[in-house]
Amino acid sequence: MMANTEQLPDAVLRRKAVVYVRQSTQSQVQTNLESKRRQYDLVDDARRRGFSQIEVIDDDLGRSASGTVARPGFDRLVAWLCAGDVGAVLCFDASRLARNGRDWHHLRELCGLVEARVIDLEGVYDPCRPNDRLLLGMKGSISEFELGVLRTRMFEAARAKAHRGELRLSVPIGYVWHREVGLGFDPDARLQEVIRLIFERFRKLGSGRQVLLSLTSDGVHFPRPSDGKKMVSFDWTPIRYRNVISVLKNPFYAGVYVYGKSEKRTVLVDGRLRKTYGHGKPIEQWEVTIKDHHEAYIGWAEFERNQKQLAVNAYSRVDGVKSGRGGQALLAGILCCARCGRRLTVAYTGRIPQPVYRCWRWCDSASIRWRGVGFGCGLGLAVMWRRPHWHQGLRAGPDVLGLGVRPMPVGMAGAMGQNGSSGSNSGGAWSGTSCSRQACCICGP
Repeated sequence: MMANTEQLPDAVLRRKAVVYVRQSTQSQVQTNLESKRRQYDLVDDARRRGFSQIEVIDDDLGRSASGTVARPGFDRLVAWLCAGDVGAVLCFDASRLARNGRDWHHLRELCGLVEARVIDLEGVYDPCRPNDRLLLGMKGSISEFELGVLRTRMFEAARAKAHRGELRLSVPIGYVWHREVGLGFDPDARLQEVIRLIFERFRKLGSGRQVLLSLTSDGVHFPRPSDGKKMVSFDWTPIRYRNVISVLKNPFYAGVYVYGKSEKRTVLVDGRLRKTYGHGKPIEQWEVTIKDHHEAYIGWAEFERNQKQLAVNAYSRVDGVKSGRGGQALLAGILCCARCGRRLTVAYTGRIPQPVYRCWRWCDSASIRWRGVGFGCGLGLAVMWRRPHWHQGLRAGPDVLGLGVRPMPVGMAGAMGQNGSSGSNSGGAWSGTSCSRQACCICGP
C-alpha cells in the first residue's frame, strides 16, 4: 500500500480518476448530508494527486450494494475499467463500492488487469501487488460480514418486540397507534362506520364482489391516504374491489396482532440475486399471532369463516368450489383440469353461439378445449377437439350436478349424429354415454 504522499505513475495520471459516491437508502441521502459531502470532497483529493480528468459517478445514491439491487453507476464504472480508461477509483471506504463478495472481487480483478489504483481515506492500493490484493480482499470481506451482522441484530430485535406485540407495524385504515394505550380504533367515526359496513354486507351477501356492487349502488366512498404512510389525512374516493378484499382479509380487524404473514423470495436473474417481497403465507405459518391484542371490529371465529367463504368463492383456484354460472353451458364452473386443478373457462363462439371450455393454464401444445352445444332443456352436448390423450386432462366428480348422473363430454350418439359430429376417436372413442377407455377420468372405470 502506498502512502497518501507518494506520487502516482504518469501512466496512471494520464487516465481519468473516478469518484464513486453511494448511500444505501433514500432516507440516508436526505438526512446523512455530511457523509455525502465528504464523498464528493474526494474530487479535491483526486486533483491534489495530479489527475486532470475526474469523473463523478453518483447514479447509485439511494441504492444498496448488497447485490440484490441493480446499480447502473457501478455497471458504468466496470465498463470504463474494461475499456482501460480509468487510472484510479476513489471511494470513501470499501463498503461504498460493494457489500457483497461478487462485485468487490470482480472490481479488484479488473483494477489489477488494467493497473488501476483503488484509493480511500487510508491510502492507495495497487491490486497488482500481492499484499495490496490481500488487504483489499480483507476489506471487502469485512464489509460484507459487517452488513450481515447489522441485519441480524436489527431483525432479531424487531422479532423480539413483535413476539411481545410491541413492534409498531403499519396498521390498516381504521386503526392508529396511540402513544399511551398502544393500538386502538381510529377516532374518526366515518372511518369506523365504513369498515363495519363492509363486514355487515359480507355477512348478508357472502361475496366480496356482491359487497362491492351493493356499496357502489349506495354511493359509499372509501378513504385513501393522501399523506403517504403517515395515515393522518385521507381523500374519500369511490370504493373499489381491492378495498373490500383488503378489509375482509386483514386479521388486524379481528383484534389479532400478526407479524411475519408474508415472506421474501430470492431468485437469480442475469447473474444477480433479485428479492421480491409480499408473498403471503398460510395462517398456520405466520410467525407471530397474538389474539385479543387490541380492539376488534369482528371476532376471530368470524374472520376464519370469512376466509373460508372467500376461498370457496375464488373462481378457477385449485380445489376451489364454485357453482355454475348462467349461459347455455351446463358445466360452467364445474369442470376442472386434472393437470393443474383449475376451473375450465367458458367462451361462446360461432355464428350460432356455442360454448367452448378451455384450460388456459396448459402449454399451447396440449391445451384443452371442449365445444358444447345447448339443448332446449339446458343440457350441454360437448364435442372433443382432437388432441392426443387430451381427455386425460379433465376431471369432474361423479355427481357434480346433483342429478345422479355423470357429466360427460358427449351426449347421446343420435344427438351427435344430428349435429354433424363424430362420436369415434382412435385414441379413445366417445360414443353414447361413456368413453371406450378402460378408465376415463370423466366417465370413471
